[in-house]
Amino acid sequence: MAVNLQKGQRISLEKESGTSLQTVAMGLGWDVGSGPSIDLDASCILFDENRQMIDAVWFRQLRSKDGSVVHSGDNVTGAGDGDDEVITVTLKGVPALVKSMVFTVNSFTGQKFSRVENSYCRLINRADNSEIARFSLAERGDHTAMVMARLYRHNDEWKMHAIGQPTEGETFAKLIPTIIQFL
Repeated sequence: MAVNLQKGQRISLEKESGTSLQTVAMGLGWDVGSGPSIDLDASCILFDENRQMIDAVWFRQLRSKDGSVVHSGDNVTGAGDGDDEVITVTLKGVPALVKSMVFTVNSFTGQKFSRVENSYCRLINRADNSEIARFSLAERGDHTAMVMARLYRHNDEWKMHAIGQPTEGETFAKLIPTIIQFL
């Protein structure tokens, strides 16, 4: 059974899944209230232990340079049920120098999250597609981006930190100062 995370909560992926994980997916979903659609974009930014960005996976680069992180592609409307964008991570393929992977969602066109409803991120074990953890965001507001969650290595074990920090920025690059605070 999946853990429903609260803002700031941290979990051990292996303890929660009950197995040694090989591949996980971060599914991000949202709905749009009344009005025109909103193009939200999910990204995964990889950092080393010195909080330096190593790589980024987003709608303009759907695969990390080493191939361990893969983006499903851009959903420009948020329409439909379930995950709108999915980022898959082959944990054993992530280079040892990567200590943190931060997942973000931003409005590329600068539209505000005040119209975004039912936003969430969920971590899935790709071996059996079971949900390990879910973090639902109730915060709506005049921000254009959200730092959702972080996967990080601690004592050779992968953990997840539910962040849920509203911020501003149309691309992941503009979110880096906010992200650094959580590394």
